[in-house]
Amino acid sequence: MRNAHLGALEVSRIGLGAMTMAGTYTSGGGLDDAESIATIHRALELGVTHIDTAEVYGPYHSEELVGRALAGRRDSVVVATKFGLVSHADGRVGTPDSSPANIAAAVEGSLRRLGTDHIDLYYQHRVDPGTPIEDTVGALAELVAAGKVRHIGLSEAAPATIRRAHAVHPVTALQTEYSLWARQPEVELLPLLRELGIGFVPYSPLGHGFLTGALRSPADIPDDDWRKTNPRFVGEAFAANLRLVEEVRAVGAEVGATPAQVALAWLLAQGGDIAPIPGTRRVARVEENTAADDVVLTADQLARLDALTPATGARHDDANMATIDR
Repeated sequence: MRNAHLGALEVSRIGLGAMTMAGTYTSGGGLDDAESIATIHRALELGVTHIDTAEVYGPYHSEELVGRALAGRRDSVVVATKFGLVSHADGRVGTPDSSPANIAAAVEGSLRRLGTDHIDLYYQHRVDPGTPIEDTVGALAELVAAGKVRHIGLSEAAPATIRRAHAVHPVTALQTEYSLWARQPEVELLPLLRELGIGFVPYSPLGHGFLTGALRSPADIPDDDWRKTNPRFVGEAFAANLRLVEEVRAVGAEVGATPAQVALAWLLAQGGDIAPIPGTRRVARVEENTAADDVVLTADQLARLDALTPATGARHDDANMATIDR
């Protein structure tokens, strides 16, 4: 597999997101740790060198699985994880806490669960409005100096916050949703990242599964799946968004690729500083996703995909939208 460059960090241009291995889409039923570990191993066999997780996934379960899967294989993998949505002082989950004291506790737990002495790419999961970004990045810089972290990243941060953070210590990567379904980063974020030399790691590059074409109606979504109430997956918005899938499917028929592979190939064509992390816990899906590395779209096909109107509806519900772009 070819590589992408996130600042000075080189990674496979298709990575693997380990969020769903902890049951994040649903209430946790149906998890299969053996299949998840087999999926990570298969990804490594196919040339994936970039595995992304977070302490809050589970919480902790995803990191533990990644650690188990990488035992004896750690040196060949760029391990990325995230802090800031678990408060270690009182055990709260989901509330931002990027205070230096919380970071100090978080990194030790992540190192232990991942079975490693360093984290290659350590992200602030969401910007903490209660802690100045300068204080957070200052604490991360100390971890870099101590050798516990190699590179630092931000997730869903606003442009002004990125500039402030980068002024304290170089930011290697930004993680934000980006796909044919979510085109907002093209307006301001991508130009800023390229100005500063920061790489881009799109999460949910398949639109939370919508761009795979597997979902044809809201009834296809399990009742305990958080997408059941996501604005893009309900009512008229769902029907309107099917048009995206139909064009992606049409291009796939022309090049002999699945809709998921076309969506990933389009994203890869946006630049060598972009390294998406499609998430899965299934061996078959990681095989499908990584094969997108070989899909070549023509200029006409790329133009047709570029011309698609982005998805109808907000990316998240109001509560989650309030946590991004801060």
